Amino acid sequence: MQRVTITLDDDLMAELDSWIAARGYQNRSEAIRDLTRAGLQQMSFRQDDAQNCVAAVIYVYDHATRELSKRLTHAFHDHADLSIATMHVHLDHGSCMEVTVLKGLSGQVQHFAQHVIAERGVRHGRVVMVPAEDRAESEGPRQDSEGDRDIPPPPPGSGHA
Repeated sequence: MQRVTITLDDDLMAELDSWIAARGYQNRSEAIRDLTRAGLQQMSFRQDDAQNCVAAVIYVYDHATRELSKRLTHAFHDHADLSIATMHVHLDHGSCMEVTVLKGLSGQVQHFAQHVIAERGVRHGRVVMVPAEDRAESEGPRQDSEGDRDIPPPPPGSGHA
């Protein structure tokens, strides 16, 4: 491990310390390592449009915006290869929130998610992307949740993936 010295202005350091305390980190180093990993991970998606990923697209919209529901439905049908599931929540009389899970190549996922968030009537939106490993391509046997024994793959034609 290497020791690095950085200089931060007082306001930024106070904000960082508050963030660290709110999340229960034991020290600044752990928090900064996690923030660095997260930042590098997001940067890798921007540089490699062909990386497999899964993403959660979270957005709040005004359900009364003219034809917004129709436009969103058409967009998701047009990208059925990326869309896995959507949860719809009624927040109040005029606002809805949807959380959609997408899976595919990072460039396509990012482009589609930004398209959804940019729709007129969508007030807030965020995309969280994480790498996705294709289980069929990964090496080694699967393990149970305890990680201590091999689980054989299901027999062909059993209907289990």
